[in-house]
Amino acid sequence: MSWALRFLGVGNAHAVELGSASAVIERDGQPWLLIDCGQEALSAYLEQYGEAPHALFITHTHMDHVAGLERLFIKTWFDEAQRGKIRLYVPATVVPYLQSRVADYPGVLAEGGVNWWDAFQLVPVSRGFWHQGSWLDVFPVRHHLPDTAFGLRLPGSMVWTGDTRPIPEMLAKFAAAGELIAHDCALHGNPSHSGIEDLEREYPAELLARCLLYHYASVEDAAALRARGRRVAEPGQVVALAEPNPGPVLAP
Repeated sequence: MSWALRFLGVGNAHAVELGSASAVIERDGQPWLLIDCGQEALSAYLEQYGEAPHALFITHTHMDHVAGLERLFIKTWFDEAQRGKIRLYVPATVVPYLQSRVADYPGVLAEGGVNWWDAFQLVPVSRGFWHQGSWLDVFPVRHHLPDTAFGLRLPGSMVWTGDTRPIPEMLAKFAAAGELIAHDCALHGNPSHSGIEDLEREYPAELLARCLLYHYASVEDAAALRARGRRVAEPGQVVALAEPNPGPVLAP
């Protein structure tokens, strides 16, 4: 069995030419789990795979990460084969924000009689969740208010930080098995996002060497990050992953 991570987009909210930050975990060449669903990310997914995603994990509810869900609702609701079957894994504390930002529009269809959630199978998660026989860890990150943004780990294989400031204490626990770390990083940091100097200051060399950076502002910034010796993801890039560790008999 082979695993890979495909970057659909790598840009920040302003760098639409780089695509909204999102990726797909692939298993045996097929999409297994979509991480976030901005407008550009959904377009890239449909172009790549020719069908809507079957399962998604949402890190947080900024619109460059969830705006594609409105389109996905329309596509799914009018497809009886998929209606109500797309698994939407959402951290439990994020569900109210997703409800208020996307789902609570007064009349999602002009004809009425439909709730936004009717198109999906909501799975609220806390410490983690099972997906098709594999366990994934979920952990909080540092992006705006506490418990509003989360990262994802496929144990032994990969970590997706989502939007975040440096999180050395989380990666000490959730990236301790040699995982590839897809990490939010721009050339310059701010109160919501990591800059390269932040990571170089707070992470040991071994951890930095496993980081593949995304959520940057421009092609020029990517070149500057590479000039510092860092690995930088590109839109459409596919990275081979290690086989995940077996999940616990019982969720921790």
